[in-house]
Amino acid sequence: MPHSPDNVPRRRVRLARGASPWLLPTLASAAVGVARARRTGRWPDRLAAVPPAALAAGMLWFFRDPDREIAEGRVLSPADGVVQSIMPWPDGRTRVAIFMSPLNVHVNRAPLAGTVTSVEHVPGGYVPAFNKESENNERVVWHLDTELGDVEMVQIAGAVARRIVPYVTGGTKVEQGERVGLIRFGSRVDVYLPQGVAAGVDVGQATTAGVTRLDRD
Repeated sequence: MPHSPDNVPRRRVRLARGASPWLLPTLASAAVGVARARRTGRWPDRLAAVPPAALAAGMLWFFRDPDREIAEGRVLSPADGVVQSIMPWPDGRTRVAIFMSPLNVHVNRAPLAGTVTSVEHVPGGYVPAFNKESENNERVVWHLDTELGDVEMVQIAGAVARRIVPYVTGGTKVEQGERVGLIRFGSRVDVYLPQGVAAGVDVGQATTAGVTRLDRD
């Protein structure tokens, strides 16, 4: 049988922190349905167990949090998804917006190493994250003090995602690619590249958190 050499690290897939309020009730419902179906053996009970079991499997997939081998680069993507837009900002920065579908991993990572100077929750609406109006959605605004200066990252809730879960608070030192938060279900993450830092990705390009480089030399 094939096996992994002892000197090759095995990548683990864990469940995201902050998933419990959604995941545990779903798993409990699926467990009850499957247990009843096994106990009675009746086809109606077996059929009734299928939807909660399928939902539980979908939740486990959605809340997966795989380990990553962090790439090299000045600014790495904080999110799995697709580059939705690249927009010059009036103050000279460049905003790179990444749309995350429900199929993506929704754990976000630090785009650079540095110190988190602020984590601000801003109330707002819940229109779909791919809509321009999503700029007024509920969001969490991050500022990091990095070797490039202040870098802003914004987690934006979507139509279904009604909860953003930061993992760290202001004053915390983070490594590049470190897990910093979770957005439940479809959503968006924006990174503002500092003045003088050019975008190295294109609109429509797929990104992987902690792996895809957002800037170019």
